[in-house]
Amino acid sequence: MGHDYRMDEGAAEDPRLAFVYQEALRGLLQQQSAVESLHNRAATLVFAASFASSLLGSRALADGVGGWDWLAISLLLGIGALTVALLWPYYNLTFRFDPQDLLDTYVDSDEPVLMDDMHRRLAVRIKADWQRNGQIVHRLRELFQIALIILLAEIMAWMLSIAGV
Repeated sequence: MGHDYRMDEGAAEDPRLAFVYQEALRGLLQQQSAVESLHNRAATLVFAASFASSLLGSRALADGVGGWDWLAISLLLGIGALTVALLWPYYNLTFRFDPQDLLDTYVDSDEPVLMDDMHRRLAVRIKADWQRNGQIVHRLRELFQIALIILLAEIMAWMLSIAGV
């Protein structure tokens, strides 16, 4: 593909565009880190719910199954369902560019794009990805918060069962 890669030789690149691109990319990477953190915390939540149920549930169920026990078991199932929703890879998050698309659009096209224009276009694309991801990340955070509340309710149900209330 005999392109002349010296086409921008002598043209000064605008450092502001590179900065904007780097900041946009940094925001996307922070968002990716937040999703990974949510996944790790969901795994910890499953462990905490299992541990609480095995520790408290065995004691609570020693005298039979009552209303609080059924509630605690139901809440445990709810935590499991929310955790599956948190970890199931059904959502379409975007944290990177397709290299072939970048080559086709910015390098191997009839008119290769200068670095400044590339930074500008990619920064706008990153912002769109960040906003689209943000809606999903927000929902995942809400699911996690609900699961935490349910975990507290489950522990309370086991405790009330043990107390014989």
